[in-house]
Amino acid sequence: MDTRMVRKQIYIKKRQNILLKQLSQARGLSEAEIIRQAIERETTMGRAVTRDRTTAWAGIMLFVQERKQAQPGGGKPVEWDRQEIYEDREVRRLGAEDQS
Repeated sequence: MDTRMVRKQIYIKKRQNILLKQLSQARGLSEAEIIRQAIERETTMGRAVTRDRTTAWAGIMLFVQERKQAQPGGGKPVEWDRQEIYEDREVRRLGAEDQS
């Protein structure tokens, strides 16, 4: 990676200047570093981001599979009926009233 710097003087709109200053302060980076990062993002968008998204998606799918296996029943759908849910809720509500 080339670490030599080249001086550039650019013109930006007042609004962009305000946003740049806010980003710089919020991230604790120089304004020049914010601009360099933006250039890197723009020039690598087509290559790196596609690969990163694929890697991220594979990670998500792996996480989901691991969670399924860790759940009781091995990730099988939970079976319930509405009346059972109402009865459980009523028991909890009555129990809470008895304790107060």
